[in-house]
Amino acid sequence: MYLSKGHVILWFCWYLLLAAAQDAITDPTEVEALKRIKESLNDPNRNLSNWNRGDPCTSGWTRVLCFNETLVDGYLHVQELQLMNLNLSGTLAPDIGSLGYMEILNFMWNNLTGSIPKEIGNIKTLKLLLLNGNLLTGPLPEELGYLPNLDRIQIDQNHISGPVPTSFANLNKTKHFHMNNNSLSGQIPPELSRLPNLVHLLLDNNNLSGYLPPELSKLPSLLIIQLDNNNFGGNTIPDTYGNMSKLLKLSLRNCNLKGPIPDLSRIPSLLYLDLSSNQLNESIPPNKLSENITTIDLSNNKLTGTIPSYFSSLSNLQKLSLANNSLNGTVSSTIWQDKNFDAERFLLELENNKFTSISGSTVLPPNVTVLLDGNPLCSNETLGQFCRSEGVNDTNGLFPANSSDSCRAQSCPPPYEYSVDCFCAAPLLVGYRLKSPGFSDFRPYLNAFEKYLTSGLSIYTKQLNFTFQWQSGPRLRMNLKIFPLYVDRNSSHTFNRSEVQRIRSMFTGWKIPDSDLFGPYELNNFILLDPYKDVVSASSKSGIGTGALVGIILGSIACAVTLSAIVTLLILRLKMRNYHPVSNRRHASRISIKMDGVKAFTYGELSSATNNFSSSAQVGQGGYGKVYKGILSDGTVAAIKRAQEGSLQGEKEFLTEISLLSRLHHRNLVSLLGYCDEEGEQMLVYEFMPNGTLRDHLSASSKEPLSFSTRLKVALGSAKGLAYLHTEADPPIFHRDVKATNILLDSRFSAKVADFGLSRLAPVPDLEGIVPGHVSTVVKGTPGYLDPEYFLTHKLTDKSDVYSLGVVLLELLTGMHPISHGKNIVREVNVAYQSGVIFSIIDERMGSYPSEHVEKILTLALKCCNDQPDARPKMVEVVRELENIWSMMPDSDTGATGSITSDSSKPLSTPSSSSAMKTPFVSGDVSGSDLISGVIPSIKPR
Repeated sequence: MYLSKGHVILWFCWYLLLAAAQDAITDPTEVEALKRIKESLNDPNRNLSNWNRGDPCTSGWTRVLCFNETLVDGYLHVQELQLMNLNLSGTLAPDIGSLGYMEILNFMWNNLTGSIPKEIGNIKTLKLLLLNGNLLTGPLPEELGYLPNLDRIQIDQNHISGPVPTSFANLNKTKHFHMNNNSLSGQIPPELSRLPNLVHLLLDNNNLSGYLPPELSKLPSLLIIQLDNNNFGGNTIPDTYGNMSKLLKLSLRNCNLKGPIPDLSRIPSLLYLDLSSNQLNESIPPNKLSENITTIDLSNNKLTGTIPSYFSSLSNLQKLSLANNSLNGTVSSTIWQDKNFDAERFLLELENNKFTSISGSTVLPPNVTVLLDGNPLCSNETLGQFCRSEGVNDTNGLFPANSSDSCRAQSCPPPYEYSVDCFCAAPLLVGYRLKSPGFSDFRPYLNAFEKYLTSGLSIYTKQLNFTFQWQSGPRLRMNLKIFPLYVDRNSSHTFNRSEVQRIRSMFTGWKIPDSDLFGPYELNNFILLDPYKDVVSASSKSGIGTGALVGIILGSIACAVTLSAIVTLLILRLKMRNYHPVSNRRHASRISIKMDGVKAFTYGELSSATNNFSSSAQVGQGGYGKVYKGILSDGTVAAIKRAQEGSLQGEKEFLTEISLLSRLHHRNLVSLLGYCDEEGEQMLVYEFMPNGTLRDHLSASSKEPLSFSTRLKVALGSAKGLAYLHTEADPPIFHRDVKATNILLDSRFSAKVADFGLSRLAPVPDLEGIVPGHVSTVVKGTPGYLDPEYFLTHKLTDKSDVYSLGVVLLELLTGMHPISHGKNIVREVNVAYQSGVIFSIIDERMGSYPSEHVEKILTLALKCCNDQPDARPKMVEVVRELENIWSMMPDSDTGATGSITSDSSKPLSTPSSSSAMKTPFVSGDVSGSDLISGVIPSIKPR
């Protein structure tokens, strides 16, 4: 018991040591990708000058966090790439798609040209895609519609053209579509109505056409529709838009819409309605709009009839614009009198209609402006105050929301400034903009905004000072100044590094909660004054710091050394208790086990065959030990697998395992020739496979890529070998580690399955004779090939091997690795398959191929890789399908690859009840081989 615990603790310490030691290692492929991304950019300010070492974080006066990493699988991966407001030009390199663990991609407010790389669709972890404020052109890639974790897409203020891809209907987690101010064209896809979480749909200032999809009313979470300045070809506003129970803002200004205004009285929280500059006709619906509404703009249409009486009871109304219509009748003064709110102004625009009189008082409160110029009533000279031609224009002024002007004169040298409580400190300067506010006058909401923003940033209101300015859209631009907190005379005049990074990450990560009233916001810049110039460059990585890293390494070493000594003493004590002198030489003849066709080699024979196990004879290395190429005394070339310390078994277990393997005979399994169990050694002797592993020939470095027919031959041979293990072996075996490196190729490129070191035999019948459908085991195998169901439940079945073989089939057709830079081959092929672009990912090195055959194999592979084991075919069914595909191949193609028929003339059959009931044997870790020729592979990290 104590020994077991010691080992557990020891391995845990070594795990910490290795994890800590690898913490500083950035994924080499991503480093190369970052360099190519940098090469595609032009940086006049030289803010990226230090990027040559793979770390683009350098100082810059407007730069936000540009580089952040996360630790996955022993490597650091880029998690954030934020290079906003750096005056960068150039293009976005397709290599950006290699950053497979990235969550935030931010190139806002630069001068980038070219198109958006479709490879961004490979970054399945991406949450924020922020490319607004550039000069990007070209269409939106369909591939962006398959980003399963995307929360926000901001590509506004570019020159992007073409349609909105229908694939965007797959973005089930996306809340924000900000695609305004581009040149998008075509119909708004009705399929977008499937998006369960969409909150903001901003498509204003584009070239969209067609009709307004009524289906948008089905969006369950939609708060804002902003489609101004498009051309919907004289279509009507769907009546169904009146059913949007959560809608806060509907803005359809200048969209060439006709017909009546729909009844919107069923929208309880509507704040803002702008249907101006269309061709809407008939009368204004009589049913009352939301009590909360602040803005109604129906100007520049063809409306007729009178002003509905309920406008007088809308107490929060700031602006009512009905100008340039054909409305008539009397204007009631109750619209502007007795308002129950503290707005700085109420604006009523009624110019150029057919109103003939005003009922009630003609005395205007000081905060009210009424414009009636161009109506018949203006012929009455007593109403001159209502008939001025000038309007109200304060949209371009810069207004202080709060001020420090009252601070007494004292020394506060730049770049330090006074906060609102007269504290001289260095602020953080933030350019901030409300993209779709729900009001026309901001002043009544100043206190509410201060509370909203300071609460979202977790700061005090006295730390915030700002000015605001209306811009076209309408949008509200703000210049925020955020000051350090003043507590007493000893308070710091600057923020510390962690607080700067925290506040910055709140803005750049869009962590400030959205507000119904203030709408979506955007970050225009984040300016660091001189006191903060070293904040970003000093420490940018989110991984473990240098001090912590050293501490972990030293602590782990001390832990490992101490526990190693304890465990060693315990082992020696246990051994001494049971020690009996024995000969150092063990002979296999002690245990009599019949092994037909398998020879017991002496240590001397195998040492002679490998030139005393010289390094020049070594051809591979795996978890079991080293593999050597040797020439036996009869001239046979063999692969000799020599167990390393820690892989040795008990003598009985070792020989029993060999006895099992000696009974496995199939042309698609690597043959066991013999073994050695003496001189403290355990070795296995296999037939040598001169063409190495399948993975060798799929790699980009392979000099002679495999043709399609050879790949199909390898697939069929592999499947036949595994089907034999499942159905014909006595007892049946589940391989458990099917992968491309365990499929070896002989001189004729025939496939042979190897390495049963992780194998487990089929389930044992219980006392009632019932055979379970699985074997419960500790999960072992190779990431990327591992059956997800087996990983979750620890239940190994024959379908676990089917899943792994499915991954191999995908490798054969695409040349891709199962897992590479965050991309999983099953997921990537599924996306391409569903998108109808499957041939774009087929291995170009394969040469010509029959497309219908490739489609059949891909379909079969994806069935094998189904998450649900019951939906996968049996291995014999995989063989049958591959044989059918092979039979359709032209003779000229199949002849070149040689015969692939089984040694047995009878076809493979499904297992009978008798074969399934054979007494199984649990295999250990001694059989199989990493029988590869050529270079020694590196050991895969955890």
